[in-house]
Amino acid sequence: MYSFMLGAAGFVLVVVALGLARVLRGPGRADRMMAMQLLGTGGIAVLLLFSIANSLYAVVDVALVLAVLSVFASVALVETAPPDSGDAA
Repeated sequence: MYSFMLGAAGFVLVVVALGLARVLRGPGRADRMMAMQLLGTGGIAVLLLFSIANSLYAVVDVALVLAVLSVFASVALVETAPPDSGDAA
């Protein structure tokens, strides 16, 4: 089970690394924000997989704090976007 969890965490890290390319090259603010959400979700998933694999259950609290901060980042983007920014699909 330990090797499966570490393999799954490695896979998630690869997907997050691919999402980082979208953050750097994204054509608009909305694309970059969605990629940042992917990075946040992937980071939470990696933390949870590592904590389960190593029986470090205190890391779950850190993952929950990251999830809350990710939501606040999304709200901040929506609140600060100009009304005619053209990022809406």
